[in-house]
Amino acid sequence: MVNRIVLNETSYHGAGAIQEIATEATKRGFKKAFVCSDPDLVKFGVTKKVTDVLDNAGLAYEVYSQIKPNPTIENVQTGVAAFKAAGADYLIAIGGGSSMDTAKAVGIIINNPEFEDVRSLEGVADTKKPCVPIIAVPTTAGTAAEVTINYVITDVEKKRKFVCVDPHDIPVIAVIDPEMMSSMPKGLTAATGMDALTHAIEGYTTKAAWEMTDMFHIKAIELISDSLRGAVENTPEGREGMAMGQYIAGMGFSNVGLGIVHSMAHALGAVYDTPHGVANAILLPTVMEYNADATGDKYKYIAKAMGVEGVEDMTQEEYRKAAVDAVKKLSADVGIPADLKEIVKEEDIQFLAESAYADACAPGNPRDASVEDIIGLYKSLL
Repeated sequence: MVNRIVLNETSYHGAGAIQEIATEATKRGFKKAFVCSDPDLVKFGVTKKVTDVLDNAGLAYEVYSQIKPNPTIENVQTGVAAFKAAGADYLIAIGGGSSMDTAKAVGIIINNPEFEDVRSLEGVADTKKPCVPIIAVPTTAGTAAEVTINYVITDVEKKRKFVCVDPHDIPVIAVIDPEMMSSMPKGLTAATGMDALTHAIEGYTTKAAWEMTDMFHIKAIELISDSLRGAVENTPEGREGMAMGQYIAGMGFSNVGLGIVHSMAHALGAVYDTPHGVANAILLPTVMEYNADATGDKYKYIAKAMGVEGVEDMTQEEYRKAAVDAVKKLSADVGIPADLKEIVKEEDIQFLAESAYADACAPGNPRDASVEDIIGLYKSLL
């Protein structure tokens, strides 16, 4: 069997890494940047940390901030028009998944205009050309969108999110600077951190997992478990550990897929605008329990990576429970709600389950889940 790994051409890691953006832009002969960043990051001066680097190097740019959490088809189409008007030749995406996903869709459509309706990008789109070059600068330690071949767009009209998978969309350069993440509030740090843990655990247990991605995911689980509590308290060590852990998780899951935690979370984001990380964190332990019988001995290594002692002496049932309990404990420690009671309306569950079942992430789940199974999982959290 042949396995494929797609990663960035270049990545920079560590405090102060954003200084390398000017070096790379100059070296590659880029003329003008189209900076995609969300309004809050612009408002609170986070985007300015990067534009200051561009200013100091005398590099031209234009900022586009018509981006909302769970970005929409309209955000993308407006961005395409703004990119054309700006006369830019590369993108700098500054933010979490929303800014990155918007930039990827804009970059793909600029070079593949036959997909300008955006909806036709769902699934594995047959694009012919790589997207406009993207330099990706994450400000959250969760999505790993800077190193993935995936992006997610919301169809407001149909009340659904759709996943796009395309090696042509991966940023050419990723700049993972923990100082860009230091302004994240506690709640966002916790939610995006649990998103990263979900990536690592789902990627580790997905049907397509193999030795190389297992290596990435186990290390990511270990780093995230060691670092998230500190990151929530804004310690430098916690921020650095999460920055690295979430990126390593992305190196893995981008190449093997995810599972129904993500497909169910996408449905919640589309209907209720639920923050993606919060949705994942609430769903993850319940789905882990559901999947357990289809995961072999992998929960033993998840539990061990999360610091559980005595795993080697446990029965299969014990170490599976220990892994789930370790996830629940971390989630509770960083303040994530334990259920969906404040989010989901029971009359929506059929639609949510059908949307989750149809989501591109669902087939990767280690246990095949029916619509009825997913209904049961949602209901168990009410």
